[in-house]
Amino acid sequence: MTKILFVCMGNICRSPTAEGVFRKMVGDAGLEENVHIASAGTHAYHVGEPADVRAQQAARKRGYDIGEFRARQISQDDFREFDLILAMDWENLSLLQQQCPRGHKHKLHLLMRFAGEFDAATVPDPYYGGPEGFGTVLDYVEDACQGLLEVVRKRATMYAAA
Repeated sequence: MTKILFVCMGNICRSPTAEGVFRKMVGDAGLEENVHIASAGTHAYHVGEPADVRAQQAARKRGYDIGEFRARQISQDDFREFDLILAMDWENLSLLQQQCPRGHKHKLHLLMRFAGEFDAATVPDPYYGGPEGFGTVLDYVEDACQGLLEVVRKRATMYAAA
């Protein structure tokens, strides 16, 4: 099983969006048994809260349901338990690097490293902008999650053959 954690600042916009998008892609690919997916925030600003209403609306328009997700802050256990911890931007990646135990730093990456279409390094934070920002987040996340799905599919194939 591959365990993937998506991380942004408050876990109410970008990371739950990525979790919802990737859950649907993994389900559509029939790989639910091979992948565990979650999201978290580097800060405790919104612990226990649902995803931002604007993020939920944008996701719903594209067929993703993120309404049941509740924000949580990353824990030390997450660094041990997850295989990939994917930050949405440089600031959150830096915070993760500071918190992460030495033997697990190789798990930390930017989500956009898996993108094939968009050339951006990070997923922009839509929180203080208008609704179009949430559409941009979805564009970037869908692209990167498609590349990530290929990695997960290859891992599942390797483990099945072993």
